[in-house]
Amino acid sequence: MSKKRLLAVDDNKPFLEFVRKVAVELGYDVEVATSGAAFKKLFEDFQPHSVVVDLIMPDIDGMEIIQWLANQETPSRSIQVIVVTGYSPEYANLAKMLGEGKGLTAVKTLTKPIKAKALRDALSGEAEDIQKAN
Repeated sequence: MSKKRLLAVDDNKPFLEFVRKVAVELGYDVEVATSGAAFKKLFEDFQPHSVVVDLIMPDIDGMEIIQWLANQETPSRSIQVIVVTGYSPEYANLAKMLGEGKGLTAVKTLTKPIKAKALRDALSGEAEDIQKAN
């Protein structure tokens, strides 16, 4: 498995398809989950290099997923984490601080609505944080 792998979790299926389309164009293998439980199961099996995590979902908070990621064994601490939210960018910044404080080394934030270029830049490592990238 040498190809880049992306795992995205969001309860919004159209957003997941958008993420899939952009990531596949960048050469990623992509898996998506619509729940925290599905994300955790896929994470173990898929072993992604990057994850996209929505902060507000019905079954699990994105902050909980970030904490869970930080508690996993290496190399999960070195995966790229892209935190997305349709709410206040400050909430995404809190998630970033939490992840970095827990030892995750590559945490970026995006605020919905997200344009394809902003997501491409984040996945390519060309942008640190993009707040309200319209």
